[in-house]
Amino acid sequence: MPSRRHQLLAYAVPRLRKSRDLSSLERERTRLEQWHVGLDRGFPTQVVPLFERRFRVDREDLPGGFPAYTLTAKNSAPRRTVVYVHGGGFVAPIDPFQVRYAARLAVALDAAVVMPDYPLTPEHSWRDSHEDVVALIERAARTGDQTVVAGDSSGGGLALAAALTVRDRGGPQPSHLLLHAPWVDLTTSTRAETEAASETDPWLMIGKLDAYASWWAGSEDDLGRPEVSPALGDLRGLPRALMFCGTRDTLNPGCRLLARRAVEAGWDLTYVEEPDLLHVYSLLPLIPEAKRAWRTTLGFLR
Repeated sequence: MPSRRHQLLAYAVPRLRKSRDLSSLERERTRLEQWHVGLDRGFPTQVVPLFERRFRVDREDLPGGFPAYTLTAKNSAPRRTVVYVHGGGFVAPIDPFQVRYAARLAVALDAAVVMPDYPLTPEHSWRDSHEDVVALIERAARTGDQTVVAGDSSGGGLALAAALTVRDRGGPQPSHLLLHAPWVDLTTSTRAETEAASETDPWLMIGKLDAYASWWAGSEDDLGRPEVSPALGDLRGLPRALMFCGTRDTLNPGCRLLARRAVEAGWDLTYVEEPDLLHVYSLLPLIPEAKRAWRTTLGFLR
């Protein structure tokens, strides 16, 4: 049974995030485009205690015209690299709580955490960032250090899609994949299950997901591509992986699909599913379920 703290967050987070379904495609597109025009795309650190004293951030401008930020703990010599791809439905920039999680990884793993701030939809599609994310992973894997590819929600899907491309090119591979409730199937292959899951999800709205999926793919023909819906791709030969998802999550059917196809492909994926827990519960602050997921994550990555 979910903890009381989780229940409180399940009530509060959708309200704080002003979760509601779209009223029309055009109004939603206009809303997002206007938001993006005035958006501060800096690196948000406000929920990390004493950030300036404890961490440093280096910015690199990638060939695709967007930055990647590398977060490291001060006075450390990182022995690992984590490429962390942020979620947000492909429409939202890096969130302070994703930076908080990245900072925890940097300290616990003695790692440099690289966070690409990729272009957002509806102005952009997967084609505007996929190659640069792949290149970040390839470069990290070539160093010979342990390389972890991680992501949450839409960022988890993008991370997995990039890992598929890295594998296909035959170079050095990351050592681990870490996926928090990844959005891995943007098609309607699990439509009935997704609609049922959405009925209990107070946060993710299926109408918005349909719109964001279409815009991110760029065309209906691209929705099923592995670069967009990696759960439908060839999963053989991927690095060992850990995935978390709750059942009170519209993306749960896609995660279950990925877990089933991993077994069929012989891919070493550990899937942790928690009943009645919210989307990306494993990243949420101050709940015992996230603390349990953190312990599992450290055991997996260490």
